[in-house]
Amino acid sequence: MAPKVLVVLTSQDQIPNHNHATGWFLPEFAHPWEVLHEKTELTIASPKGGEAPLDPSSVEMFKGDPASTKFLNEQSSLWKNTEKLADFLPRVSEYDAIFYVGGHGPMFDLHYDETSLALIQAFAAAGKPVSAVCHGPTVFLRATTKSGEPLLANTTVTGFSNVEEDQAQLTQVMPYLLEDEMKKISGCQYVKAEQPWAEKVVVSKTADGATLITGQNPASGAGVGKAILAALGL
Repeated sequence: MAPKVLVVLTSQDQIPNHNHATGWFLPEFAHPWEVLHEKTELTIASPKGGEAPLDPSSVEMFKGDPASTKFLNEQSSLWKNTEKLADFLPRVSEYDAIFYVGGHGPMFDLHYDETSLALIQAFAAAGKPVSAVCHGPTVFLRATTKSGEPLLANTTVTGFSNVEEDQAQLTQVMPYLLEDEMKKISGCQYVKAEQPWAEKVVVSKTADGATLITGQNPASGAGVGKAILAALGL
């Protein structure tokens, strides 16, 4: 039987206090999906359920990317009919890994979401892979281990860099910077690609022995998908 992966999308469609649409980022779902969907069973969830907002800027930015445009045109049911995240709290045992798609949306909803934190902590405590790409790793910042230590303590991680945020011209509207927050956690080593926007995928272990997979940016989506397969023994 194929392993089951819970994929989590943001429900946030606007940057608060700014008239700026946001959501999840197209290639960060399209590329991992392309890697994962034939070998795993994917369930898509979001905090609110229903349609999870796709960041319109990512559609424009990746209109020249065949995998993204194919996904956009053929798989819309995946994000238009998401299940509610809270429904999975009693069902962690049914799933083999959890994956968070990036985009700026998670910085505003999933970062603070108690259901999401409980899910991450349950997956990690059970030794199951926890993974995220780009801004997605913000979901790990407030998570803890079974003993109450930060989940990211004494791990190596990556995520959207300060330089990339500056180049995206969104630093001023962010509530915090992901790279800065990761560096504040005791023993957490933040690493990034030599060049902004280049692929960087990091696989580490939490104190509880769970595989922690993080990708830096949109270019890292497929690599995160491959790392999830490897962690599942596929």
